[in-house]
Amino acid sequence: MTIIRRASAIGAAVTATACAAIALAPAAAAAEPAAQRATAAPKAAAAAKYNGACGGGYSVVNSAQIGTKGTVFLTYNSATGKNCVVTVRTTPGKAVHMTASLGFASPTTTVTDTGYYTTYAGPVYLDARGLCVTWRGEISGEVAGKNGTNCGSLAANRR
Repeated sequence: MTIIRRASAIGAAVTATACAAIALAPAAAAAEPAAQRATAAPKAAAAAKYNGACGGGYSVVNSAQIGTKGTVFLTYNSATGKNCVVTVRTTPGKAVHMTASLGFASPTTTVTDTGYYTTYAGPVYLDARGLCVTWRGEISGEVAGKNGTNCGSLAANRR
């Protein structure tokens, strides 16, 4: 597990780049001629299932499918106030590059697990009570996640 602290400007640039990459995918499909989309429609893949890697007391509060390769899950434990992210492959197999990442903007903090895994990356944990979190997962170069979501009560006290 790697903990990365970045200056706000760098974190914003990384977030903006990731958002742009995610936002471009639907636009590219829309620009494709309808006839090609109809004949080249990808098969719908079953989403990966949450594997419980974050441990007891954690419930899935959000997720994002990573193409047909897997799903990144954001979980939360209300007893500890911690969030957890795990990236799970739809079909385990040969080790591939995977990432699970979780962070918040102020102070800019990101916790990341990255490496070559056969089944899942993570879990990574962060106490983000009262804050919005940015989370993502990557499998073999495909990325999914969300920025500034699952905001707790902004009046909550961080411990």
